[in-house]
Amino acid sequence: MRGEHLHAVYLGLGSNMGDREQQLLTAIRLIGERVGEVTRQSSFIETEPWGFQSDNRFLNAVILCLTERTPREVLRLTQKIERDMGRHKSVHGTYVHRTYQDRPIDIDILLYDDRHIDEPDLTIPHPLMHERDFVMKPLREITTG
Repeated sequence: MRGEHLHAVYLGLGSNMGDREQQLLTAIRLIGERVGEVTRQSSFIETEPWGFQSDNRFLNAVILCLTERTPREVLRLTQKIERDMGRHKSVHGTYVHRTYQDRPIDIDILLYDDRHIDEPDLTIPHPLMHERDFVMKPLREITTG
Protein backbone atom coordinates (compact mmCIF):
# COMPACT_ATOMS: atom_id res chain seq x y z
CA MET A 1 0.00 0.00 0.00
CA ARG A 2 2.84 2.40 0.80
CA GLY A 3 4.39 4.30 -2.08
CA GLU A 4 1.20 4.36 -4.14
CA HIS A 5 0.45 8.05 -4.00
CA LEU A 6 1.60 11.13 -2.14
CA HIS A 7 -1.13 13.25 -0.62
CA ALA A 8 -0.87 17.02 -0.16
CA VAL A 9 -1.66 17.90 3.45
CA TYR A 10 -1.70 21.49 4.66
CA LEU A 11 -1.12 21.81 8.39
CA GLY A 12 -1.62 24.88 10.55
CA LEU A 13 0.85 25.31 13.41
CA GLY A 14 0.68 27.58 16.44
CA SER A 15 2.58 28.09 19.68
CA ASN A 16 2.25 30.59 22.51
CA MET A 17 4.39 29.00 25.22
CA GLY A 18 8.14 28.90 25.68
CA ASP A 19 10.44 29.61 22.75
CA ARG A 20 7.65 29.81 20.19
CA GLU A 21 9.92 29.85 17.15
CA GLN A 22 11.83 26.81 18.39
CA GLN A 23 8.53 25.03 19.13
CA LEU A 24 7.38 25.57 15.53
CA LEU A 25 10.73 24.48 14.12
CA THR A 26 10.69 21.33 16.27
CA ALA A 27 7.14 20.51 15.19
CA ILE A 28 8.08 20.98 11.52
CA ARG A 29 11.09 18.69 11.96
CA LEU A 30 9.00 16.01 13.70
CA ILE A 31 6.29 16.23 11.03
CA GLY A 32 9.00 15.74 8.41
CA GLU A 33 10.32 12.70 10.26
CA ARG A 34 6.99 11.08 11.14
CA VAL A 35 4.32 12.24 8.66
CA GLY A 36 6.03 13.08 5.37
CA GLU A 37 8.26 15.50 3.52
CA VAL A 38 7.63 19.15 4.31
CA THR A 39 7.89 20.86 0.93
CA ARG A 40 6.61 24.36 1.71
CA GLN A 41 6.60 26.52 4.80
CA SER A 42 5.04 29.93 5.33
CA SER A 43 6.59 32.80 7.20
CA PHE A 44 6.00 32.83 10.95
CA ILE A 45 3.41 35.44 11.95
CA GLU A 46 2.66 36.73 15.42
CA THR A 47 -1.01 36.92 16.36
CA GLU A 48 -3.35 37.48 19.27
CA PRO A 49 -4.94 34.43 20.92
CA TRP A 50 -8.15 33.29 19.21
CA GLY A 51 -11.10 32.07 21.26
CA PHE A 52 -9.62 32.79 24.69
CA GLN A 53 -7.80 35.45 26.72
CA SER A 54 -4.06 35.21 27.29
CA ASP A 55 -1.11 37.54 27.75
CA ASN A 56 0.89 35.24 25.47
CA ARG A 57 0.79 36.00 21.75
CA PHE A 58 0.93 33.17 19.22
CA LEU A 59 3.46 32.45 16.55
CA ASN A 60 1.69 30.74 13.63
CA ALA A 61 2.67 29.10 10.35
CA VAL A 62 1.27 26.79 7.68
CA ILE A 63 3.21 23.99 6.02
CA LEU A 64 2.61 21.68 3.08
CA CYS A 65 3.51 18.06 3.77
CA LEU A 66 3.54 15.31 1.15
CA THR A 67 2.56 12.04 2.78
CA GLU A 68 1.56 8.46 2.08
CA ARG A 69 -0.44 8.48 5.33
CA THR A 70 -4.22 8.42 5.51
CA PRO A 71 -6.05 11.40 7.06
CA ARG A 72 -6.65 9.36 10.23
CA GLU A 73 -2.95 8.44 10.43
CA VAL A 74 -1.99 12.10 9.98
CA LEU A 75 -4.34 13.02 12.82
CA ARG A 76 -2.92 10.33 15.10
CA LEU A 77 0.69 11.26 14.31
CA THR A 78 0.19 15.01 14.73
CA GLN A 79 -1.62 14.50 18.05
CA LYS A 80 1.31 12.33 19.18
CA ILE A 81 3.73 15.12 18.21
CA GLU A 82 1.61 17.57 20.24
CA ARG A 83 1.77 15.24 23.27
CA ASP A 84 5.50 14.63 22.83
CA MET A 85 6.05 18.40 22.81
CA GLY A 86 4.09 18.91 26.03
CA ARG A 87 0.53 19.50 24.84
CA HIS A 88 -1.93 18.10 27.33
CA LYS A 89 -5.48 16.95 26.80
CA SER A 90 -8.28 19.31 27.75
CA VAL A 91 -10.21 18.93 30.98
CA HIS A 92 -12.63 16.73 29.04
CA GLY A 93 -9.82 14.20 28.64
CA THR A 94 -10.06 13.99 24.86
CA TYR A 95 -8.92 15.84 21.79
CA VAL A 96 -12.52 15.91 20.56
CA HIS A 97 -13.59 18.74 22.87
CA ARG A 98 -10.54 20.97 22.97
CA THR A 99 -10.63 24.01 25.13
CA TYR A 100 -8.66 26.99 23.91
CA GLN A 101 -5.75 27.61 26.23
CA ASP A 102 -2.05 28.41 26.21
CA ARG A 103 -0.10 25.64 24.55
CA PRO A 104 3.42 24.82 23.43
CA ILE A 105 2.17 23.53 20.07
CA ASP A 106 -1.06 23.15 18.16
CA ILE A 107 -1.19 21.26 14.86
CA ASP A 108 -4.37 21.37 12.80
CA ILE A 109 -5.08 19.50 9.57
CA LEU A 110 -6.38 22.23 7.27
CA LEU A 111 -6.63 20.42 3.92
CA TYR A 112 -5.92 16.90 2.70
CA ASP A 113 -5.90 16.81 -1.11
CA ASP A 114 -9.46 17.74 -2.05
CA ARG A 115 -10.98 15.34 0.48
CA HIS A 116 -14.02 16.18 2.59
CA ILE A 117 -14.30 14.31 5.88
CA ASP A 118 -16.91 14.96 8.54
CA GLU A 119 -16.40 12.68 11.53
CA PRO A 120 -16.75 13.49 15.24
CA ASP A 121 -12.98 13.85 15.75
CA LEU A 122 -11.82 14.72 12.22
CA THR A 123 -13.22 17.39 9.92
CA ILE A 124 -11.44 18.25 6.67
CA PRO A 125 -11.29 20.95 5.43
CA HIS A 126 -10.80 22.48 8.87
CA PRO A 127 -14.21 23.98 9.72
CA LEU A 128 -12.92 27.25 11.23
CA MET A 129 -9.96 28.02 8.99
CA HIS A 130 -11.76 30.69 6.94
CA GLU A 131 -12.51 32.61 10.16
CA ARG A 132 -8.86 32.71 11.14
CA ASP A 133 -6.49 35.19 9.50
CA PHE A 134 -3.60 33.44 11.26
CA VAL A 135 -4.42 30.41 9.09
CA MET A 136 -5.56 32.01 5.84
CA LYS A 137 -2.70 34.51 5.48
CA PRO A 138 0.11 31.92 5.71
CA LEU A 139 -1.96 29.40 3.70
CA ARG A 140 -2.31 31.92 0.85
CA GLU A 141 1.41 32.64 1.10
CA ILE A 142 2.38 29.06 0.29
CA THR A 143 -0.43 28.27 -2.17
CA THR A 144 -0.08 31.38 -4.33
CA GLY A 145 3.54 32.38 -3.86
